Amino acid sequence: MTIPLDSLKPNTGARRSKLRKGRGIAAGQGASCGFGMRGQKSRSGRPTRPGFEGGQMPLYRRVPKLKHFTTVNSKSFTVINVSAFSELKADSTVNLDSLVKQGIVTSPKYPLKVLGNGNLKVKLTVQAASFTASARTKIEGAGGTCEVLD
Repeated sequence: MTIPLDSLKPNTGARRSKLRKGRGIAAGQGASCGFGMRGQKSRSGRPTRPGFEGGQMPLYRRVPKLKHFTTVNSKSFTVINVSAFSELKADSTVNLDSLVKQGIVTSPKYPLKVLGNGNLKVKLTVQAASFTASARTKIEGAGGTCEVLD
C-alpha cells in the first residue's frame, strides 16, 4: 500500500508550538524567561560559542589531532618482495622457514606476506599467508604457484 506524499503529516503531539518568552508575567515565561536572574547565560543572544567551557581548554582542543585511528585488531605480517626470490633455485618451495634458513628473512615474528615489487624469472612454489595481486601475477607468470596458508 502506497501513501501519496502530499498526504503525509506528523503524528499528533509530535510538533509542539514554540513558547513565546518574555511577553508578560501571565504568559508563564515572562520577565527572566526561565534563564535566571543575572549572569552570562541570562543575556540576550547566545553568550558563548558551542563547546565553550568557561575559559578552560575545551575538549575539542584537548584531544590529540590524529591523522588516522589505529585498527583495533590489526594484522601484522613479515613482508617480503618478489625481487628477493630471484636468487633462489628453480622448482623450489619457498615459505617462511626456508627464507629464514637462507638468511633472506631475519625476524620471522609474523606470518609471511608477499609483495609485488621487482621481477621474477624463476619457477617457484610460494607458500605464504597473503599475496598482493601483483605478486600473484608475477609468480604465476613465471610458471610458479601461490599457496595460501592459514
